[in-house]
Amino acid sequence: MYDVVIIGAGITGTMLARDLSRYKLKVALIDKENDIADGATMANSAIVHTGYDPEDGTLKALLNPEGARIYDTLLDDLGCRYRTAGAYIAACGPEEEAHLDVLADRADRRGIPYEWLTGDEARRNEPNLNDQVTKVLNFYTTKIIYPWEVAIACAEVAVGNGVELYLNSPCTGIDKTESGYTVHTPEHDFETKLIVNAAGVCADQINAMVGKPRFEMRPKKGEYFVIDNNVHYVDHIIFPVPSAKGKGVLAVPTVYGNTLIGPNSDYIASTTDTGSSFQGLDYVRTNIVRIMKNAPLNRSIRNFAGLRPSSSVSDFIIEEAADAPGFVNAASIESPGLASAPAVSKYIIENILRDKLEWTENPDAVMTRERPVVMAELSEEERAEMIRKNPLYGRIICRCEQISEGEIVDCIRRPCGAHTVKGVKKRVRPGMGRCQGGFCEPRVLAILARELNISPLDVVLDSKASRILCQENR
Repeated sequence: MYDVVIIGAGITGTMLARDLSRYKLKVALIDKENDIADGATMANSAIVHTGYDPEDGTLKALLNPEGARIYDTLLDDLGCRYRTAGAYIAACGPEEEAHLDVLADRADRRGIPYEWLTGDEARRNEPNLNDQVTKVLNFYTTKIIYPWEVAIACAEVAVGNGVELYLNSPCTGIDKTESGYTVHTPEHDFETKLIVNAAGVCADQINAMVGKPRFEMRPKKGEYFVIDNNVHYVDHIIFPVPSAKGKGVLAVPTVYGNTLIGPNSDYIASTTDTGSSFQGLDYVRTNIVRIMKNAPLNRSIRNFAGLRPSSSVSDFIIEEAADAPGFVNAASIESPGLASAPAVSKYIIENILRDKLEWTENPDAVMTRERPVVMAELSEEERAEMIRKNPLYGRIICRCEQISEGEIVDCIRRPCGAHTVKGVKKRVRPGMGRCQGGFCEPRVLAILARELNISPLDVVLDSKASRILCQENR
């Protein structure tokens, strides 16, 4: 009998799994995909918003500022990369400037630091800011992170402390029992006292398995351009003044030197459609010029799209279902869901689960993670020492990003390690550079086959059905 089964291994589910692993609880984390963080956590703007935007009285307004503050120490504890870039909210004219006053008032009341800049002052720092920008509100503590690295790190800590991870385990049904619930998947049935539904865009489907539908997931697609990391375009995150549709089309510097330009925001019926479209990318191209000039879209090395887990409810849905005691929804965790995730987990434990379980600290729990080796970040002397100890660190597999075979092997052998080409890409970035895997992907495939002791024919790109090689030709 499990104490808690968490459905969904994105940033919400993995963050909660890590926090629960501090205690002597039997916890399972299940996900329908072939890897951790393959949904909304995989494709977004990667921003830890400070909390100035959500409207008063919402869970977003309560949890976003707290989550951002928790990240200040959490990222170091997890050995995750981040950059404190700051966020410029750029107003064009008196009407938009008035909305900046609203955001500043919220920030004052929530203890969020900021500074005012004139348009000219902002352009001295960001010369590609459009000439029509008249005033800027700079939230200078805003961070950018590598979202799936954070989710994977949380899962590593959780599994290291005893949480059981089950991938390729879609929830096919839930039955009420005398002691709790039975969660059905194709390979396992999980008897559990409590369930936390963190299933992203499919959260309404999971909720409907136990009770009356009370919300409907309405995924929003967002599409982006990824600009080559040898193009220096912005140092800060540049936002337009937010509107009813969201935060608008942004320019975002990334942890590894690329720039993201996007997204659009379109409701779609599908929960799986993450393909880019001409219409969506054209919207991004047309709207970035509101606040930016000289957008280097001709230096794009990739386009991608992600689905926000938006719903018919405009706020986060974090509550025990009224008609299903012990079933907890953590749904509609759209932006600022990434920034709020640490506080969402804390809220679930302290306000919903606290009275339902016995909470005994696990004295053997280790809540931190050692930062993986990144050869490109080391000094020449440190690199030489690593190569002396293990020559695989001297074999460069990805020329664009200077990723060594040793780093790839490490990410395969770690807890919750990579077992797909995309899984390696997410963890240590071969294929993220200009050639997008054109040179390194065959080598990555061969390393996976060797390390997993499988045929190269059985190595997949991402899902179990995404085979890369069809047959031997000699």
